[in-house]
Amino acid sequence: MPTSSPQPPPPADGLLSAARRNLREVAHGLTHASHPPTPLFADAPRRWQRLLPYGVVLALAATLIPVTINFLISEYGVPGGVAGALGVAQAAPLLMLAHRPLQAWWIVFPADIIGALVLLGYPVATYTVWPWTPPAIVGYLFLLLALGLRETRRTSIAVWLATGAAGVVLHVISPGRSNGSALLLPILGAVVLVIAAAVRERGDAQRRLAEQETISEAERAQRTLLEERTRIARELHDVVAHHMSVITVQADSAPYRISGLSAEAVEEFGSIAASARESLAEMRRLLVVLRSDGTEGDRAPQPGLDRVQQLVEATVRAGLPAELSLAADLGDVPQAVDLSAYRIVQEALANVVRHAPGARTRVSIASDGEHLTVVVANDRAERPGSPLEPTGTGHGLVGMRERVRLTGGTLDTGPLPDGGFRVAARLPLSPASPSSLEDL
Repeated sequence: MPTSSPQPPPPADGLLSAARRNLREVAHGLTHASHPPTPLFADAPRRWQRLLPYGVVLALAATLIPVTINFLISEYGVPGGVAGALGVAQAAPLLMLAHRPLQAWWIVFPADIIGALVLLGYPVATYTVWPWTPPAIVGYLFLLLALGLRETRRTSIAVWLATGAAGVVLHVISPGRSNGSALLLPILGAVVLVIAAAVRERGDAQRRLAEQETISEAERAQRTLLEERTRIARELHDVVAHHMSVITVQADSAPYRISGLSAEAVEEFGSIAASARESLAEMRRLLVVLRSDGTEGDRAPQPGLDRVQQLVEATVRAGLPAELSLAADLGDVPQAVDLSAYRIVQEALANVVRHAPGARTRVSIASDGEHLTVVVANDRAERPGSPLEPTGTGHGLVGMRERVRLTGGTLDTGPLPDGGFRVAARLPLSPASPSSLEDL
């Protein structure tokens, strides 16, 4: 009869190891600050907010030092020299709360304990507070607030426990003198630490939310860019497919158009036609991949500069006063440049309709033989308010930049002194070299 193998007993020192590990972490937290020595509110947008912690700690130290000295002399009968030393030791380190609260605690906490022990040598009045004096309690609460805002929860709890343990030990040493402050400080300190933890967690949540919004905005911009590039690639398919079709037809018809070709030449033309047909088929498969799910390809021919006049007229009918200046002879414009120039005008007019409805707009298209210049400029909106329905098909300036980048040209956009906006694109009429495209 098979028997189950006995389970190994748990290690006897498991709890001890965990306790030692936690003690090491607590000791490390108490001796090493969890933040760089930067001031509190160092990232605040306004200068007065960044200076506020320095003003608070300066006022706190300037108030508590003389108050502590006077209180020790008048209420406890401590000599002036001893009172001055204790007052400075207990209150002056509060100047470090803005940037090094943990180091300040290592000075204030022993100074408060030493002060309580020193007071044992002086007669006590009926209402004298011991072991923590009222000024020491006030300063210590501010210290706990700074610790709760800057240090980890583990470190804050360790500081609170150390404070409570010191109060218990002092109460045991002289129970007749202890009249409540040994218990009052841990209670008030717990309240202060809880408030500080809530404020800190709220600030951390706001920072995480801001970081997430920044990441989401970057992802949204990247997605917009990729969508625009995909749309441009789909549109350019027709341009490239036309050239590939021409190559195929020319290669297939060459043996019939040119007499006296050798067998090798006929075979070479056939190979060229076959390669062109194969490339065209691959491009069609690529277009299927680039299309969104469930969408059909656009069967209409891609627009060009010959349709800019119709585009401007349609914009005028939509309520936007626009005028067109189109050069009579633009020269030989490549199809990619022709399509890009049309889309730039289309998106620029859409932006005017969207952001400056009713603004007078001027469209200028000219050529110097080497570059095609497209300028769309609008005046200040005469009737700001609810914009008209946008007529663009892309993502505004993002699409313009990508089209200009594709052709190897340059794009200049920006506001005008009179409150309008200007879009100026300069597109080369000769194909851009691959190296120049990589530099864009």
